[in-house]
Amino acid sequence: MLATSTARASAVSVARRDGARAGRSTATATATRSLSARGGRRTTTTNDVARERRPRSLVVKNASAPSRGSRTTARATSGTVATPEGDEGTGGNAGLVARVRAIAFFVTSFTLAVPLIMIMAIIFPFQYAFDRTRRRALSFFNDVWATVSTGLFFPIEVVGRENLPSATTAAVYVANHASFMDIYSMFHLRRPFKFVSKTSNFLIPVVGWSMYLTGHIPLKRMERRSQLEVLKTCREMLADGGSVLFFPEGTRSADGKMQAFKKGAFSVAAKENVPVVPVTIVGAHEAMASGKEYALNAGGIKVIVHPPIQSTDADDLCKRSEAIIKESLVNNS
Repeated sequence: MLATSTARASAVSVARRDGARAGRSTATATATRSLSARGGRRTTTTNDVARERRPRSLVVKNASAPSRGSRTTARATSGTVATPEGDEGTGGNAGLVARVRAIAFFVTSFTLAVPLIMIMAIIFPFQYAFDRTRRRALSFFNDVWATVSTGLFFPIEVVGRENLPSATTAAVYVANHASFMDIYSMFHLRRPFKFVSKTSNFLIPVVGWSMYLTGHIPLKRMERRSQLEVLKTCREMLADGGSVLFFPEGTRSADGKMQAFKKGAFSVAAKENVPVVPVTIVGAHEAMASGKEYALNAGGIKVIVHPPIQSTDADDLCKRSEAIIKESLVNNS
């Protein structure tokens, strides 16, 4: 009798627990359906919060203390490349100084050009009438502009000045080209040569106008017709006793290494049978690398003038000039 009562009590207790559980499940399902009907929102329970917090805490921990390998991978993925050594490449104060120096240099150069071009504009008609090819007075102002502009920021040394032909001797000057500073450096030779430059440079206010008045030669690089016209103009200048400057690589070297010479300059010299003066420019790339005109590093530039060579064979002139300049770069780098 007692056993039967106990069994019945146990069965009632179990039935009550099952009923309670079923009631809670039904209530939860009903609440969920109700919320879904209202806006698709979901009831968040304590267990749900716990399940979401656990993985988040792991993610935060991993993000706040990445391993050395993960940092390396992140840098590689971002594509960051180390900058070259030097004032601009070391970062920090040195990089800032290089940038400030570049700004000061260009401001000084431009400011100096303004009064000079006013004087040049006044004497231009007389030069055009009586010295149309050389324009020595106008070239003198180019030399003053370059010498003063660079002298305030870094030294430029000319070695082998005794190898220079006289100012009245027609010649073809050829030099390596790795920096915006190359033209400034070549003006230190104080010779009334005319250089070839892309047409867009002549549109630069003040500086481009000065190039036009001095008689430098514009070139549309991508036009074959313009290239032929430039060679013709250079030949006419040489025949009339003027001198021209070429950078036989065709454009500035991006990494400072000398590129192969093109034959155009040497064809002109061979056809007119005038001397070719090889010139090596050392240190210009380190001072202001091509594509990084926003930074001017400390240091000097050396301009080395080699003895003139002369031949009616353009290929011979090209090979010899390239070999001379390349050897000089190696010996002075």
